[in-house]
Amino acid sequence: MIYKIFRGKKVLVTGHTGFKGSWLALWLSELGADVYGYSLAPETDPNHYTVAKISERLESECINDIRDRGTLADYIRRIKPDCIFHLAAQPIVRRSYAEPAETFESNVMGSIYLMDAVRLLKNPCSVVMITSDKCYENTGKREGYTETDPMGGYDPYSASKGCAELAIAAYRRSFFGEKSDVNIASVRAGNVIGGGDWADDRIIPDAVRAVVSGKELYIRNPSAIRPWQHVLEPLSGYLLLAAKMLSGDSSKNEGWNFGPVNNSNATPSTVMEIINMFYSHWRKGKAVYDPVNLNLHEAAYLTLSSEKSEKLLGWKQQWNLSETINRTADWYMKFYEGHDATELSLCDINDYSRNLRY
Repeated sequence: MIYKIFRGKKVLVTGHTGFKGSWLALWLSELGADVYGYSLAPETDPNHYTVAKISERLESECINDIRDRGTLADYIRRIKPDCIFHLAAQPIVRRSYAEPAETFESNVMGSIYLMDAVRLLKNPCSVVMITSDKCYENTGKREGYTETDPMGGYDPYSASKGCAELAIAAYRRSFFGEKSDVNIASVRAGNVIGGGDWADDRIIPDAVRAVVSGKELYIRNPSAIRPWQHVLEPLSGYLLLAAKMLSGDSSKNEGWNFGPVNNSNATPSTVMEIINMFYSHWRKGKAVYDPVNLNLHEAAYLTLSSEKSEKLLGWKQQWNLSETINRTADWYMKFYEGHDATELSLCDINDYSRNLRY
């Protein structure tokens, strides 16, 4: 298994207190990596980082802002990581309307500060920069955006991710060429769901809060289509890509999509259908349409093509949408019944890993 390459490696995860970052840190720990973290403190209570006791899995962590250039560079210099997964960001579309400058600072300059610290490190390092499926100029195309499509973004969040991609490409060409000891790639994934997400303004966390509080869930834009996938799906792709770079494959220094299968068997995929599946499995919850919240622009249709990752990396989606929804609902149901969050998460990781072929 190619993931064995992480054993004994120093791996830094920025944004390790976030939803995806905490799952990634846990998985890396299980793979035998020496895991380090750099992130703000968790924003919600509860959160996956805390309930899954991620801090116990780390060699060390720095709770700080990614925009603090000096502290970030000093931490990286002290660690001298073999590999970095950069997830620290402002991740919410609607928040970017309220905090546009902060969103660009975190998502663009934060990425630049990290790459600059690696540039000055003069140490072999493989870097996976996590951006977003929303980095593409959304023209409403139905066949899924590919890595050669232009960057863009209507809202501040999406535009910030497009800008980050341009900055990553510039650093790659300017500083991390064939003679460099640094491999750097960018990755874009779909709308991830899974146990342990309590972030504000995300559909599954909103649904969970509604069930727990006994309230109805008000949904804006219920017909919106997104590339839904379990959080472990893109993380498996990030790990696979990093493993290949760590093995010395510099040909992977590009942009990569890790989205769900986009075909007729991948439905349902609208917001309302996702919630209906989620509540049906939990056997609790009620959702109603709220037309008041349609005052901010959000793309109605967004899908990704992962053909490149499938052909050139051998990556493959493991769980279909039904299993993804059911496993997510089961995680929350068992958590609120008193089950241990770490064990619930490790169970999902172990089940997912069992069928991997790389």
